[in-house]
Amino acid sequence: MIIVQDTFVCKPGSASKVAKLFKEVMSGDGEVMHIMSDMTGQFNRVVMVSKYESLTAYEEAFKKYMNPTPEMKEAMSKMEGYQEMYQTGSREIFKVW
Repeated sequence: MIIVQDTFVCKPGSASKVAKLFKEVMSGDGEVMHIMSDMTGQFNRVVMVSKYESLTAYEEAFKKYMNPTPEMKEAMSKMEGYQEMYQTGSREIFKVW
């Protein structure tokens, strides 16, 4: 199993907006397990945790976005402009033993 952790460092005042947006848009995505915001550590972080059976499954999930379904297109339209709410981000991929 693979766990993917995408971390977004948001602009001040935007972390809760990004977390709520991700929760709304990603709620139907079976791979997304958690949307979290910081309580300690670096400020203004939103972390999205996803689970995949393998790296191949992770890559296949990205291929879905090349031919989006009408539902995916609707979700993408809700995400328009979210890049303006964060400053930087990172991705970590972990193997679960």
